[in-house]
Amino acid sequence: MNRSPYITNAPSVSIIMLKVLLALVPGIFAYAWVYGGGIFVTITLATATALVSEAVLLKIRQRAIRPYLSDLSAVVTAWLLALALPPLAPWWLVVVGTFFAIVIAKQLYGGLGYNPFNPAMVGYAVLLISFPIIMTKWPAPLMLAQTKLGFMDQLQFIFGNVLPTNVKIDAITSATPLDYLKTQLMLKHEVSSITEAPIFGTFGAKGGELVTAAYLLGGLYLLQQRIISWHLPTAFLGVLATMSLAFYAVNPAHFANPLFHLMSGASILCAFFIITDPISGPTTPRGKLYFAAGVAVITYLIRVYGGYPDGVAFAVLLMNMCVPLIDAHTQPRVFGHQKD
Repeated sequence: MNRSPYITNAPSVSIIMLKVLLALVPGIFAYAWVYGGGIFVTITLATATALVSEAVLLKIRQRAIRPYLSDLSAVVTAWLLALALPPLAPWWLVVVGTFFAIVIAKQLYGGLGYNPFNPAMVGYAVLLISFPIIMTKWPAPLMLAQTKLGFMDQLQFIFGNVLPTNVKIDAITSATPLDYLKTQLMLKHEVSSITEAPIFGTFGAKGGELVTAAYLLGGLYLLQQRIISWHLPTAFLGVLATMSLAFYAVNPAHFANPLFHLMSGASILCAFFIITDPISGPTTPRGKLYFAAGVAVITYLIRVYGGYPDGVAFAVLLMNMCVPLIDAHTQPRVFGHQKD
């Protein structure tokens, strides 16, 4: 029997989420190559916490547990949050952040399809505000670290805050390029001299460029599979590049070039994996462009003028508040009706 050409077999939520997880795999392995295998521990902790927390809340709400857990949305939230945290974050930090993301930001709003805010970004923002010192202690890439921690050493540090004998915390940590750039600019140094530091690579963070490229590869896979549309990543990256280019053209001694902003921090992860959340984002094509552009503008302003090195999480949450207004004013005109 022939069906109408306008009827398609839309993929299920579980298939969509599975493809998102697959798209994150290259970034995870690149992450482990640069920072060590501790990221696998963090992802495991976050995933277990997400599944247990969601199961308990579903039980309390008297909902069927298996169908909701099998849609993999909780796992996607857990992985995104884990990848946003410092690679050697203590176990309890991962558990607290994931619990907050699943219970407060998702289930208390009614579960998948009802949460107005991106759960992973809510968890990250809560941790950043509550534990700023821990959240800004990133380990140096293995190729730059004074002391390289093996997997068992990282495991002991995550669960017991224990380092090998005669190893100090300063020997394994390093400022991120965004943080280092902001600090040095406050000391009146110029960008050209700041970026000569060992932590900088060709375009962004040394080692971090590999992770960013892996996220980009995963993002292109999502585009090819039509899991996401081009509107959000194109608008976000385009506006971020345009803003940074404008500021860089005016004063290159004080503002970093566009490639640095695109290849640093969570720019690529945000463009393809965070703002593309179909629940907390707009539904119309034009609305997606406005939403992503707003996230890019706020992200850049926080990076340059704000108190945090990267502004992705706060930018996403602020624009999540605007989604109802964006959707209301970007609805396409119904055929045969005049626009008021």
